[in-house]
Amino acid sequence: MDSLTLLAKPMRAAIAAVAILFVYFTVLAKLARDWWTDENYSHGLLIPVIIAYILWEERRRLIEVERRPNVVLGGIGVVLALLALWAGVTGAELFVQRVSFVLLLASVVIYFWGFQLLRLLLIPLLLLLLAIPIPAIIFNQIAFPLQLFASRCAVWAMELFGIPVLREGNVIELLPRGALVTQKLEVVEACSGIRSLMTLVTLAVVFAYFTYPKENGALKGLARLRTYGFWRSLIIVVSALPIAIITNAARVSGTGILSYHYGTDVAEGFFHSFSGWVTYVVALTLLFAVGWVLDKASGLMHLRSARGRGKEVSGSSVQRWSVESESIGGRER
Repeated sequence: MDSLTLLAKPMRAAIAAVAILFVYFTVLAKLARDWWTDENYSHGLLIPVIIAYILWEERRRLIEVERRPNVVLGGIGVVLALLALWAGVTGAELFVQRVSFVLLLASVVIYFWGFQLLRLLLIPLLLLLLAIPIPAIIFNQIAFPLQLFASRCAVWAMELFGIPVLREGNVIELLPRGALVTQKLEVVEACSGIRSLMTLVTLAVVFAYFTYPKENGALKGLARLRTYGFWRSLIIVVSALPIAIITNAARVSGTGILSYHYGTDVAEGFFHSFSGWVTYVVALTLLFAVGWVLDKASGLMHLRSARGRGKEVSGSSVQRWSVESESIGGRER
């Protein structure tokens, strides 16, 4: 009877996994196709590999974590996820369908194992969310302001170098050196920087996770929110936003300056692709630099704190020695 009881829960979990794959097969297939065809989310192809590696690295903690199944909350989450899936299918909204998959995974974990295990799986679930393409209406609301910002930065940089230029929206008009007619340089959606923004934020989460201080890993609940590791991770992820935007603006500015000297052809073909890779490398370097600076600053603060405690200890020791000496002297008298 005991052996049957031990096998019952894994068997139910396996059946649930098969059922989830059956229900979401079409949703996941379309998601994989978007990763393959949409360059803005091509980093999604790496997400399953990264998640699998995280699960393998954390396998011991996942096995040893305390199980506290919450059937009520887990069941409610499953129902809400399936309702969201139904609403997404009815309204032909892929984003809702895909988010419901993540919600269902979290709810199943709560149902069978509880919140302690869910806490260990938050990063994999977050990475999966970051790999889901956002709705087109939201995408455009983000991309167009980034296009305008990049074009303004390009015009400012070109004027700084004394290059005559006009801007109308996201279109830059300039007269290349030696040319007789003006040419237009359009900052299109691909140059908005949203692609590098999505990718860099995802990489920032991965970087913050794998460099999280080990001494903070054992803390639980709200205690973790007060640690250096939590704030370090938060700063790294948040810093990915300005880094991605600024490096892309620098790329567009450089393209504008080169277009003046060598013609607008440099904005296409090999240089366009090459400058994109260079921008990624620079952005990643800056992201790693943020982590390095935070670690150095934390080390200096710990060193000063240790020195301060050392002075307090030595001062109290001297004072105690002085009191003891006076007490001995009084006895001798």
